[in-house]
Amino acid sequence: MTAAQVASRGFRVTVRFEGEQALVGVRGELDILSAPTLGAFFEAVIASGFLSVVVDFAELDFADLAGLRVVASAASRVVASGGGLTIRSPSTMVAKILDATHLNQLFRLESPDQPRDRLGPEQSGRPAESVLRSEPRHADHGLRKVSSVPADNDVVDGALRLVVALARATVGGADGVSVSLRRHGRLVTVAASDQTISEMDANQYATGEGPCVDASVEGRWFHTASLDGEARWPKFTPRAKALGINAILSSPLLAEDRPVGALNIYSRNAATFTPQDQELAAVFATEASVILTNAGVDVSDDQLASRLAEALRTRQIIAQAEGVIMERERVSGECAYTALREFSQKSGQRLRERAQDVVASTQWPHGDPGPGEVLL
Repeated sequence: MTAAQVASRGFRVTVRFEGEQALVGVRGELDILSAPTLGAFFEAVIASGFLSVVVDFAELDFADLAGLRVVASAASRVVASGGGLTIRSPSTMVAKILDATHLNQLFRLESPDQPRDRLGPEQSGRPAESVLRSEPRHADHGLRKVSSVPADNDVVDGALRLVVALARATVGGADGVSVSLRRHGRLVTVAASDQTISEMDANQYATGEGPCVDASVEGRWFHTASLDGEARWPKFTPRAKALGINAILSSPLLAEDRPVGALNIYSRNAATFTPQDQELAAVFATEASVILTNAGVDVSDDQLASRLAEALRTRQIIAQAEGVIMERERVSGECAYTALREFSQKSGQRLRERAQDVVASTQWPHGDPGPGEVLL
């Protein structure tokens, strides 16, 4: 049994092989920046023919939607190949999110109190010294797969159910949440918190009017603080009130800047959605739009290639900036990235822009900048 590992910015992935089984350990923060690294490892593991994969979350500190999408995509591919993926030691929050969004149907969850050696039958046939090595070509290929694999509707819908569950639990006053998406030329509900909310969406599709329909067509958000006296949707409004709904907030979902659906938040109470709730809804709508864009919804091959190239350039610039800071400050890669990120957050400057400034400072016209001239 041997292992390969890669670590950066406090995030670490290790892979060990036991017979025909691959054990993937994840440590630190699994977010939009680190997700491609995990995706590259999954890509290599799956390409090597392993059909039994165990992902250990015991040392995972945080996971966002981008990270969980990568795991869901890998699980979908392993299951499609006749294998299975197990998540070991998920946190209570991760387990609840997976359960609420039905993503747990893609995995087997192994609780922390279960014996660690209960991994299913092991088979011989693969040399024990097999090693998965981390190389640049794996990372590039993995990022490409992360961008394209979610085109599987089951994986996309699972990720959108995650958005719905989080929005339902987070937006104040929300009694129900759904995602409407245009598929095959018509709007359909691909994720909803309950049957009443599904009926709310269906009534809008049937009447051809409502905030969900308008947001999906016009690409801007619609908010009705109270359906009492609402005149914009005369056919839909009575149906909504009959189901006990009195306030609606619909935010558009975009793929490559084109409207393709809406995130809909419903409340039984009037005047319930505050400006802060509206901002939070916009955040979730943006995340759902990222999912749809990554899934290739209405995206051409040229657009996908352009997006991939831009993502790779961003990663390269950030890596170069880390190297500059490591050399100047004599610190580790993790410390360099932390300094870069903290300055970006405090200044309001995007991480890529700050990284570009750091890299550009190496071309200082009169040699290296003096102390304080490039502040982190």
